[in-house]
Amino acid sequence: MKLSKRNSGLVATAIAAALLMTACGGGDDEGGEGGGSADGGGSYSLAINNPENPLVPGNTTESEGAQVIKALWTGLIEYAEDGEVQYTGIAESIESDDNTTWTITLKDGWTFHDGTPVTASSFVDAWNYTAYSPNAQGGSYFLSNIVGYKDLQAPTDDAGEITGDPVATEMTGLEVVDDQTFTVTLNDPFAQFPVTVGYNAFFPMAEAFFEDPEAAALDTPIGTGPFQAEGPFEEGVGITLSKYDDYAGENEANAETLEIDVYSEITTSYRDVQGGNLDVVKDIPADVIATAPAEFGDRFIERPSSSFTYLGVPTYDPRFADKRVRQAFSMAIDRGAITDAIFNGTFTPATDAIAPVVDGYREGACEYCELDVERANQLLDEAGFDRSMPVDLWFNAGASHDAWVEAVGNQLRENLGIEYTLQGNLEFAEYLPLLDSKGITGPFRLGWAMDYPSPQNYLEPLYSTAALPPAGSNVTFYSNPEFDQLIAQGNQAETNEEAIDFYQQADDIILEDMPIIPMFFGVEQIVHSEDVSDVVIDVFGQIDTARVKVN
Repeated sequence: MKLSKRNSGLVATAIAAALLMTACGGGDDEGGEGGGSADGGGSYSLAINNPENPLVPGNTTESEGAQVIKALWTGLIEYAEDGEVQYTGIAESIESDDNTTWTITLKDGWTFHDGTPVTASSFVDAWNYTAYSPNAQGGSYFLSNIVGYKDLQAPTDDAGEITGDPVATEMTGLEVVDDQTFTVTLNDPFAQFPVTVGYNAFFPMAEAFFEDPEAAALDTPIGTGPFQAEGPFEEGVGITLSKYDDYAGENEANAETLEIDVYSEITTSYRDVQGGNLDVVKDIPADVIATAPAEFGDRFIERPSSSFTYLGVPTYDPRFADKRVRQAFSMAIDRGAITDAIFNGTFTPATDAIAPVVDGYREGACEYCELDVERANQLLDEAGFDRSMPVDLWFNAGASHDAWVEAVGNQLRENLGIEYTLQGNLEFAEYLPLLDSKGITGPFRLGWAMDYPSPQNYLEPLYSTAALPPAGSNVTFYSNPEFDQLIAQGNQAETNEEAIDFYQQADDIILEDMPIIPMFFGVEQIVHSEDVSDVVIDVFGQIDTARVKVN
């Protein structure tokens, strides 16, 4: 999942357990003061950045919109704080004899916020809508392994221009058996399929949405989660949510009302928590990392994360088309000096494209992530790079990225003799569309948090040919058939060990071709006011909004 300002953490989750569809309960409460009233109720506020798109699950592939979606929707499965799979969602079971055809059985009693029942068609219709390319849903790619997906993609010419309409509007791999049952047939065996379906792109949609999807996207969202929307999301303002009394899940909301407020500056939201005008902020500025623990005490929470920060490189730009240029830039960066100086040593220099939270991570896997100024200059000369032209360094505004991106620029100047220009004036909602449209002119800051607990999720959505925009998140526009093939082999593997071997081979290709420059693994660091307790942030970087209690 694309992130606005997430970083990453350092724990391992057992993907093998996830592959076996083992359900597990949530972890112990490690956040807050535990002083909520027994009856619940009350109102609290949570800060986010402005989402990229209207609140439609299939078109929400970044962290800010996903935080709202998480409160408004519950999917087939849920994930524990550490990322493991829980069968506390709408699915009663997800079963297959061959890892290719899956039968999904739903629990009784689930309803949308408009009172209509959640049925098998609610999922099938939503998945078809998300997959149909004219709908331009950012999460479309996640459905690409379902039989018939290709028939829902509009034909294009060699330049990528659409030349006609898709041949179908529904995937043949989806079949409604009855109101509580549907089947999913995949193109190839994929043992991890049950692990993936807790992600936004797999959420159900109410019948009312399909009457006029464009209008519904801008209207009051109709979800299945512990909170319901009181009105539309207002860009730059936020949205008010209230407890859904008929919620059928186990994670019922404790608070009566949740105000989700949009902040364009992370420093402003932090000050508002300090001043008692905001209850929860899930990101803190880099310059307070050293002081926040003492100031907030138990109300400062630090937890492992699944995300990592990187510099994407526009491979479509002739200046960066040679992998030796990308390798040289990476080897000219002293990540340790940046993490120590700016992040007070809480972040770890990244030496892999897979985060440490899942099996498959390898410390030191990235040869070009080690500082080597002499070799970096040699590679740059071999590539014939023009050092006389400044390099644009991009990042989204208001999220405390300017200090470390500037530090990277200073190191490029010192170690490679290249001047730089900071391009950090765009808010997150403006920044991501520019990435999707090849509008970036140099290395750009971005982060990724896992959508589900698998090393595959760190690779396929970011670098596969099938994940090129608008269907996916491959905003470096990198494409390598060998990489695609290794990912396919990993997806079809019968064992976790075999799958990880293929994924690591694919990872090696990324770390050689360097469409991205790995930067940091970090931790989730949040603060909250004295007015709330039981504040928990999960390994995906999202606040468990239902769990929060108002004191």
